[in-house]
This record gives sequence, C-alpha cells and structure tokens, in this order.
Amino acid sequence: MHPATTVPLAMLRTADRVSPELAGRLALPLFRQVRPTLPVRPGDRAVHEHAERGTITIRGREIVTYAWGRGAETVLVVHGWRGRASQFGPIVRELRAEGYRVVGFDAPANGDSAGRRTDIRDYLAAIEELQRRHGLFHLIVGHSFGALAALTAVREGTAAGGVVAIAGMADARFLVDSFASRVGVGAATADVLARQFARRVLPDVQEPYARFDAVADPLPAAVPLLVVHDRSDREVSASEALRLHAAHGERSRLVLTDGAGHSRVLGADATLDAVTAFATGGLPALDRAGFGAIEVPAASA
Repeated sequence: MHPATTVPLAMLRTADRVSPELAGRLALPLFRQVRPTLPVRPGDRAVHEHAERGTITIRGREIVTYAWGRGAETVLVVHGWRGRASQFGPIVRELRAEGYRVVGFDAPANGDSAGRRTDIRDYLAAIEELQRRHGLFHLIVGHSFGALAALTAVREGTAAGGVVAIAGMADARFLVDSFASRVGVGAATADVLARQFARRVLPDVQEPYARFDAVADPLPAAVPLLVVHDRSDREVSASEALRLHAAHGERSRLVLTDGAGHSRVLGADATLDAVTAFATGGLPALDRAGFGAIEVPAASA
C-alpha cells in the first residue's frame, strides 16, 4: 500500500462501520487511483526503447503509442490498471519473430502517458482509434483490466480475429468487490462505491455493469478466445478465468499456470507458447499443442 493512502484508508474503514454511504464516497478516489507509475522493467527495456513511438488523441487527451515489427497482420496489446505496454515485452518478441506487427498504448496516467486519471472509456477510445489506423486486428491481447477492455471492445464491434485474456476478470463488478475486500470494507460500502463509480463514469447508462459483463454477454460467435491465468494470482482470482472460459464454451481454451502470479504470467513459458500457437493457428493449433483441456499445468518464467 502506497504511504499516501494510509490515512484515507484508515478513515475509510472507520466510516464503513458507521455509514456505508459515506464510506462509499471516501472509497471512490482510492478506487480510481492510478499513480504511482509503473517503471519499465529491466528485462523489457530493450523492447520499450526499440518501439516505434507515436501519439494519438483520445477523449481530448494525448497518449503514447508503440509499434513493433512490419508484418502484414497486426496484434494489439492492451495493458492493465497501473500498467504499461512494455509489460508485453516477451509476447512482443515472440509475435515479432512470427512476422506480426504489434501495437500498443499507454493509457492516460499510465506508463509514459500524462494525466492523473483514467477509466475504461479511455481504453475503449484508444482501441477504437488504433483500429481506425490499423484496420482489422489479427488478435487483441489484454492483461488484467486490459483484458476486460479488450473483451468489451470486441463485444461492441471492434474487429478482431480472436481475443487473448491474460489474468483478466469476467465482468466489471469484480473490480469493485475485490477492491472492497482488499481495503477491508463490507458489501454495503461496495454497493455504494459501485453506484458512485457508475454515476461518475457512465451517468447516462441505466445498467452500466451489464455493458462490461463478458459472461452474461460473451464475445460474438465467430470470435475465439484464449484465457490464460495463474492459479496463484492474488489480484484477480483464477475463478474469473473459469467463469470466462465456461461462458464461451467450445470456442474457448484455458491455460492455467502455476507460480507466475498476476504480472509475471505475461512472460511464463506456457503463456508465450499458447499465445504464439493461437496467433499462428487458432484453436486447432492450441489443441495440437496440448492446450485444449480445461486445466493445463504449465511452468512459469
């Protein structure tokens, strides 16, 4: 926990005991907090520095974009909350070796992009603008919150040949409930926080959480899904992967790794093998490589 959140967190827990309404209002700025910025990891530095950098403007703000490779087919990578595109360094290297062009972005207040706040509207706007520039995505690979954004974008019309959800959640309400659990407040406060956040982010939508529910409303029938999750993930429970996989039936494959956690799963051997197989040959390639079962033990990087 960042030191700047210690006092607000103590106030929040006190308020939770006496007034969930007050606690929900106090929780909102903590829930939306993005800073501090994640630094580029040493192992990803080369990929980060060799990217073709650019900018796009989304919702009135300029953000940084990245591109690697010159392939005819494009893969989009979408980072998670408090993340950055460079986290996909191992995946970028694998996909470039297979001849793909890989593009990504740092959302506002993340990575090298300026700003103090962001939310899923920024992610969706960035995906839309990058599709306008690059056309059909061969795949969209999302990590954590970025997986939720990728699923939502494709469900709402973004054209992609497939989606990879790594350490992602199945619906947006999970974010509220897991945050409440982590900070030690109850269900009543979580409900207030959910309403407060929905009014702030999507004030004109009657049932905003339904928009981000990939279980109740799965991907279009023609879009296959690869779900990758680590059993020891402490930020997003692996049960979310099981829910997401089950909701998509025969057009989904699930890879569960051991010991990689929430972020290192991006570089796990099983993740790289599965993403590469999915990119190059779709679901049949995953099945041939042994990734067709419900659970596939896999060594972590």
